[in-house]
Amino acid sequence: MTDARLAPGDLAPDFTLDDQNGEPITLSQLRGSRVVLYFYPEAMTPGCTTEACDFRDNLNSFASAGVKVVGVSKDAVEKLARFAERDGLNYTLLSDKDHAVQERYGTWGEKQNYGKTVVGSIRSTFVIDADGVIERAWYNVKATGHVARVRRDLGLDG
Repeated sequence: MTDARLAPGDLAPDFTLDDQNGEPITLSQLRGSRVVLYFYPEAMTPGCTTEACDFRDNLNSFASAGVKVVGVSKDAVEKLARFAERDGLNYTLLSDKDHAVQERYGTWGEKQNYGKTVVGSIRSTFVIDADGVIERAWYNVKATGHVARVRRDLGLDG
């Protein structure tokens, strides 16, 4: 578990994780494009479904600006495949079962859940530029309304 938080100007830690189809995806392979990398606690839960579908519904505005969207959770590849199928999620979802990547991004740790302190995924989003440098970092975001904020901050809402 780490308390290290990433900030704009930091190089995004590179990693390779399997996507919902079991194919390995390496972050540095996406260089040349901006990437919205978002971490969410668990596939098919209400808040995570809301956030994932919000990214899905706004994917065209991200894509037309040359921005790729990638989601990361601790879920197994098989669950991510069911999540993508169930909700028509047409972007990459990555499986970080041992939460090693989440720890490197400071998105695994203590958080409040229904008034109790638990250890788990901290809903967070990063915008990574075409050179692999973090442009923006949001920690402890709310599922509802967050995608609109990302779009607004990237100048994609008009």
